[in-house]
Amino acid sequence: MFGGEELSGHSIPVVYGSIQPTAVQVPIQELLTDNFELITKEVFGPFQVVVPYSDKEVDKIKEVLERITQNLTAAIVSNDTFFQQNILANTVNGTTYTGMKARTTGAPQNHWFGPSGDPRSAGIGTPEAIINTWSAHREIIKDTGPQ
Repeated sequence: MFGGEELSGHSIPVVYGSIQPTAVQVPIQELLTDNFELITKEVFGPFQVVVPYSDKEVDKIKEVLERITQNLTAAIVSNDTFFQQNILANTVNGTTYTGMKARTTGAPQNHWFGPSGDPRSAGIGTPEAIINTWSAHREIIKDTGPQ
């Protein structure tokens, strides 16, 4: 879609890498193949994966979401309340932003920034991490006001 090129005219050490903000488009069916791990690998940088889908493919989206093992944070950006509720009912993220913009900035101080329902997401599998995961609540932040 765009980006993917190294930035020019900067002083960032090469070891850290420095690329333009980048977006790539991946077909939904590709997420249901052996390429899932590669496509969903967490990257810290200005990078996003865009997955177009139709209303007929929502079940595929839920199947992909079920395969994700690190259920930390998610956003559902939609003005369709029924769609939002369908996805919320079928996911287990610790913190989920949902609404017309699903704004993730200005987070309230009482957010739970941790995993929910999967001890593999919590620390290194310590007893405390497992207890915190299984006893955690789920935080849903709704963005339903005017634009």
